[in-house]
Amino acid sequence: MGLSFQKVKFAGLLRINCDMIIAIDGPSASGKSTTARGVSDSLNFTHLDTGAMYRAVTLGLSDEKIALSDKKILGRFLESIDIYFDENNSIWLNGKNVSREIRTVEISSKVSLVSANPLVRNRMVIIQRIIASDINCVLEGRDIGTTVFPNADFKFFLDADIKIRAKRRLKELKENNMSITIDDLISSIKRRDKLDSTRAHSPLLKAKDAISIDTTHLTINEQIEKIVAIINKQ
Repeated sequence: MGLSFQKVKFAGLLRINCDMIIAIDGPSASGKSTTARGVSDSLNFTHLDTGAMYRAVTLGLSDEKIALSDKKILGRFLESIDIYFDENNSIWLNGKNVSREIRTVEISSKVSLVSANPLVRNRMVIIQRIIASDINCVLEGRDIGTTVFPNADFKFFLDADIKIRAKRRLKELKENNMSITIDDLISSIKRRDKLDSTRAHSPLLKAKDAISIDTTHLTINEQIEKIVAIINKQ
């Protein structure tokens, strides 16, 4: 099943009445996105890639050369931004498909600082809650179970050995014809982990009631099956 999102802007009232919410959190390259897509397909739920949303905002700020320190201009940008997913799970920013552009090494190096900004996170949380209102939804990110949907029906926290995570990300980058060494990638992931886990606003943190899953030695199918089995037991 593809996404069934309607085009949604950063406007309107916040509604958090929803059906079933499944939160999948974890650090970069832990397998969140692929697993979340698989779980949503298996359960016929909608999938929301919140990380892609932060990357899209990062790309937009970079293109517009807007500094995070300029709160007035940043606020205007966030109020006017048009960001949505289509039925193919592609993300669009101001009328342009940016699914490929948001996966560059440059955006990866900037997204932690952008996502740590309180103005950005507050806007993202609002739109994430709006999209997930009144639908069965699988959301993945870094603060879904702690901040966005602290009362989610199911919470999972995925992690893996950093070398495995780096190899996964390297494979993804090579598939998109992007070049970087494995050592540089490990350093980049370590830096991202530190920034994400130590930021003051909505840090990367395992929710107390989340189920931990080490994906180091698991295939994607095994990760999906494990989560779906837990959900189906309830």
